[in-house]
Amino acid sequence: KTIAGSSLVKSAIFGRDPNWGRIAGAAGRAGVKFEQEQLQIKLGDFLMMENGQPLDFDRAAASEYLKQRAAGEYLKDDTVLISVKVGDGVGSGKAWGCDLSYDYVKINAEYTT
Repeated sequence: KTIAGSSLVKSAIFGRDPNWGRIAGAAGRAGVKFEQEQLQIKLGDFLMMENGQPLDFDRAAASEYLKQRAAGEYLKDDTVLISVKVGDGVGSGKAWGCDLSYDYVKINAEYTT
């Protein structure tokens, strides 16, 4: 829920930026205890982080994944899948989010980690 509700994650998605740093930051704020070494982050089929370490991935293709799910200036009904694994437990959760106003997104979508 923290990741889906993060203004910075929403801005990255709107800006078609596969920004693992914003996702990892939101995961760290979620209130779930985990070891960084266990963190895995995927955007669609793109594995961006494994064992707490950023990976080389095709940023252009990941950005294209985000573009394919957008229509005009706003995301349409298509889903952008962000998967975060924080350990080997059995717990899981799902959350849905929405975009932000264009001006807020414009300011925050113009930079990356």
